[in-house]
Amino acid sequence: MDATNRGRVRVERTAKRVRTYLGGRVVADTTAALLVWEVPYYPTYYFPLGDVDATALKPSGTTKHSPSRGEATVHTVTSGTGEAPDAALIYADSPLEQIRGHVRFEWAAMDAWFEEDEEVFFHARDPYTRVDILPSSRHVRVEVDGVTVADTRSPHILFETGLPARYYLPKTDVRLDLLERTGTVSHCPYKGTAEYWSVNGKEDLAWSYRTPLPESQKVTGLVAFYNEKLDIYVDGELQERPKTKFA
Repeated sequence: MDATNRGRVRVERTAKRVRTYLGGRVVADTTAALLVWEVPYYPTYYFPLGDVDATALKPSGTTKHSPSRGEATVHTVTSGTGEAPDAALIYADSPLEQIRGHVRFEWAAMDAWFEEDEEVFFHARDPYTRVDILPSSRHVRVEVDGVTVADTRSPHILFETGLPARYYLPKTDVRLDLLERTGTVSHCPYKGTAEYWSVNGKEDLAWSYRTPLPESQKVTGLVAFYNEKLDIYVDGELQERPKTKFA
């Protein structure tokens, strides 16, 4: 796989066909997309200019500077019935040679994204991230300030690259009387949209995927807790609280 690094930015080719839509029409369709890690957590797609509908791009007259990618000309995307102001960037003279002649679209400004014929949500999927969800008979107990809020011998353990193991527990084994919905939501392209609860008065310690994406259906309706913020015992052993961006 061809790859280039500049500072914290990594660039790679992907073999997937990638499309994005706005206003009911295809704005870009390519089999030569670049994956660009502008942040460490996940990549975004850059499309070759030749695979983008040129009539959909209208220069806004402004520029945007990136220390690693250089100066970009900003474009509004207009397609069909849709308009996305300032949603496209072109780095014509980028110090990252690979992204020259490519267009970067703001993910949330577009109507839909596809990898091959499967719709992708929230952001591009990282080819180096794997999610495994395994049923287990391990004894998992969750404590908050010395109070047991969950206790089960039938967890599902979710292993995701770069993150600590997450223990998803049946609601019947959770003290739901100690949970209160907070209204917080988060989005993941591998699992879907999560809803959150405070636990024993502490905000956003637990979450659940009511309708996860197909690859993560094994955690449907189960409840997970932040290992970083409370005490989890596995087979009687207190687990060390991991240090992650969620701590």
